Amino acid sequence: MSQSLSGRRVLLIIGGGIAAYKALDLIRRLRERGAAVRPILTKAAQEFVTPLAAAALAGQRAHTDLFDRADEAEIGHIRLARDADAVVVAPATADLMARMAGGHAPDLASTVLLATTLPILIAPAMNVRMWQHPATQRNLATLTGDGVSVVGPNDGAMAEAEHGPGRMAEPGEIADALETMLTARSERGGLGFLAGRAVKGSLAGKTVLVTSGPTHEPIDPVRYLANRSSGRQGHAIAAAAAAAGARVTLVSGPVSIPDPAGVAVIRVETAREMLAAVEAALPADIAVFAAAVGDWRPAEARGGKIKKDGSAVPPLTLVENPDILATIAGRTEGRPPLVVGFAAETDDVLDNARKKLAKKRCDLLVANDVSHEGGVMGGVENTVHLLGRDGALDTWPRLGKDEVGKRLVARFAELLSKAPPA
Repeated sequence: MSQSLSGRRVLLIIGGGIAAYKALDLIRRLRERGAAVRPILTKAAQEFVTPLAAAALAGQRAHTDLFDRADEAEIGHIRLARDADAVVVAPATADLMARMAGGHAPDLASTVLLATTLPILIAPAMNVRMWQHPATQRNLATLTGDGVSVVGPNDGAMAEAEHGPGRMAEPGEIADALETMLTARSERGGLGFLAGRAVKGSLAGKTVLVTSGPTHEPIDPVRYLANRSSGRQGHAIAAAAAAAGARVTLVSGPVSIPDPAGVAVIRVETAREMLAAVEAALPADIAVFAAAVGDWRPAEARGGKIKKDGSAVPPLTLVENPDILATIAGRTEGRPPLVVGFAAETDDVLDNARKKLAKKRCDLLVANDVSHEGGVMGGVENTVHLLGRDGALDTWPRLGKDEVGKRLVARFAELLSKAPPA
C-alpha cells in the first residue's frame, strides 16, 4: 500500500447515519496510506458505531464531548481544530451540513468545524429525498462557496429500500479525494480552506450561461436517442459560478440530479430546444457549453409507437442537429466575451480537442476522456485539459466534478478580467 498520506494528520468527524459503519473502514484505509487519524463522533454517530471501535482502529482516543473537563481545561476544541492537516466529515449528514452552513456549534464536532481554518472534505450521506431537498442543496452551495471540498454522494440502494443519489462515497474514494485535495491546495499555496473563498465574489455583477446534461431526440412517443451524460459537470460549474456572485442561467437537458441553488434553470429536451433557450438567455458575459448535445436526430419522429410485429426493422434516417457552440461562438453581434466549449473524446483527446477549438472558434476548450477506461461520462470525477486560443495547455489531476467546477470558474474570472474592453 502506497504511503501517499505519510505524515498527514487527519481529523475525522463521524456523523450520525447508517453510513457511519464505513467510517471505521475509512480509518483503516487512511492509516494504510500513512496518515494519523483522530476521530470525533457526534452523539448520533454513537448510535451506529462506538468510540471504542473508532479509537481501536485509529490507535488513539476518540473524542465525543464538547464539555470534557480534561480537554476543555486546555480549550480542547480549539486544539483539535488546529492540530491536523485536514478535516474529513464522513458521513456528512443533512443535519451536520446544515450546522456547518449556518455556523451553528451545539456540540464538539460542529464547534471544531466552526473554529478550524484547515481544508475540509465532506462525504455526504442521506436519503435521496433529503439530498435533493432545496435546503440541502442551498447548504451544499454555501459550503462549496466557502471552499469546502465534496466527494460523492454516489447513486445506489438506500437503507430505506430506495434508490438514487445519497450513498456515501466508498472509503477508498474518500481517501483518494483527500489526497487530491491536499495536493491541489499545496500547489495553489496554503492549505487553509478559507483560501478557497478567493473565488467568492470574483464574478459579482456578471451573467453566466451554462448548458448541461444530454439531449433526448425522439424516435416516437416512447423512444429517443440520447447519451450517457449525467449533467454533473455542467451543474457543478453553474453552482460554482453562483457561489462566485454571478447571475447564472442553466439550460439543462433531462437529468436526474437536483438543480443548483441560486440558479435560474431552463429545462429542455432536444438540441433545437436547447439552442432556442440559449439564444433567448443571451446576452451573457460568459457562456459555458458543457452539455453533451446529440449530434444527430431522427429526420422524422413517429406520431405513434413503432410496433415490433415481426416484419423488417424500420429504417432510421438521421439528420444533423444544430451546433450550439459554433453558432454562439461565431456570432458577430451579441457574442459573449468568453465562450467556453467542452470536448468529450474517446481517443486522440488532445489532437481532436485542438481541431475542435479551431473549428468552433471558442475562447477556451475543456477536453476530457470519456472512453470506458476514462470513467468520466456519468461519473463523479473528471480529468480535464484546458486549451486556449493562444495554444496554452493546462492539465489538471483527477478531481471531483465539484472541484473542477470551482477551478474552472476561477479560471473564467481570471480570463474575463484580462479581456480587453468591448
